Amino acid sequence: MDWKLLGSTFAAVFLAELGDKTQLATMALASGGRSRWAVFLGSALALVATSALAVLAGDVVARYVSPLWLRRGAGALFLVLGAWFLLGREG
Repeated sequence: MDWKLLGSTFAAVFLAELGDKTQLATMALASGGRSRWAVFLGSALALVATSALAVLAGDVVARYVSPLWLRRGAGALFLVLGAWFLLGREG
């Protein structure tokens, strides 16, 4: 197992998920006073399922596009989205 890849993937996903709308929705569901374990299990399974879909999709894309172009495309997409959010109109 590639421990460095595992650690960097964990850190990236963990930091990206902190404070996002999914976490806020999970907090709202847990505050309902019902089974917190059911909320935890449901949200954990949902994150695992979406991550599995992303890994499978990444594997398919990697068969047709070189890793260099994938990194370049992802970097360009992040730059475009960042500029869009920074320069977008509020309101």
